[in-house]
Amino acid sequence: MTLVHVALAKSLRTVVGNKKVLFFEFVNSIMGIFAFEKSVGGVVFRKQDDKILFLLLRYRSWQWDFPKGHTEKGENEQQTLRREILEETGISQIEILPKFRKIVIYFYRAKGNEKTERAEKGRGVNIFKKAVLYCVQTSIEQVTIDFENKDYVWLGFEEAYKKIGNKDSKRILALANKAILKNS
Repeated sequence: MTLVHVALAKSLRTVVGNKKVLFFEFVNSIMGIFAFEKSVGGVVFRKQDDKILFLLLRYRSWQWDFPKGHTEKGENEQQTLRREILEETGISQIEILPKFRKIVIYFYRAKGNEKTERAEKGRGVNIFKKAVLYCVQTSIEQVTIDFENKDYVWLGFEEAYKKIGNKDSKRILALANKAILKNS
């Protein structure tokens, strides 16, 4: 049971009491409406001369963000991180910075192709997502994007910050930049 499930259970108990039958009926009905998902990704950076450059990917939604993706059954977070970075960028040589692990929890409603794909697979289009982000260094400049992405770019902190549209991703980028500078 995830933290979201526990929170729902606690809040529901205050409404309907401790009648377990009602709780499980509620959870079963809501699971068809909502999807609870976990993604793992990384703020990927490399050093070039005296500069720190961050890797951003342009997703099918045309939004610029970090490489990340769903955890597969049996994977731990770092295995997911390594697999997703390799799949989305072709980068296999990474070093995970110690003590940098940030969590973002958000809700969104699938649109366009994602909505169609989710509906075809019987998955909910209202998504509660927990994204775990690490800070990852590489020396590899060459990026090979996968089918999920439209483009990529290596940018300095200020340019990357401006290009990212999501406020949570901007916050994570700023925290990663601070951690990198502290460790340099």
